[in-house]
Amino acid sequence: MHGLAFPWKFMFCFVPPPGILGGWLCFFVALALIGLLTAIVGDFASIFGCMVGLKDAITAITLVALGTSLPDTFASKIAAENDDSADNAVGNVTGSNSVNVFLGLGLPWLIASIYWASKGQSFVVPAADLGFRLVHC
Repeated sequence: MHGLAFPWKFMFCFVPPPGILGGWLCFFVALALIGLLTAIVGDFASIFGCMVGLKDAITAITLVALGTSLPDTFASKIAAENDDSADNAVGNVTGSNSVNVFLGLGLPWLIASIYWASKGQSFVVPAADLGFRLVHC
């Protein structure tokens, strides 16, 4: 188990304690490491998709869906096991799915529409592409 956790321990040893500079140094170093890990996971996902024969868009949508849904699934499971009623678990499921859909679709479309509006052009979403994105969220 130590061999499996060693790369993570080695990487996280470079994060300074939160008491230095009011925690800002810790925040920015951790943010940089998250960006590095995101780039590495993205490269591995692209390589995996290439090996399996999937397009990058399909691989990205699948990994984003797994990455956002699995933690919520485990949190709902723990909430359902520890509470007398399943209210918290059901609320977590509906809330997390709503956030995934509204932020996952709304935020990129908002950014794209602002970008294209600043260039004086309209933001066009092909109908076939729209249907795929809505079904697979």
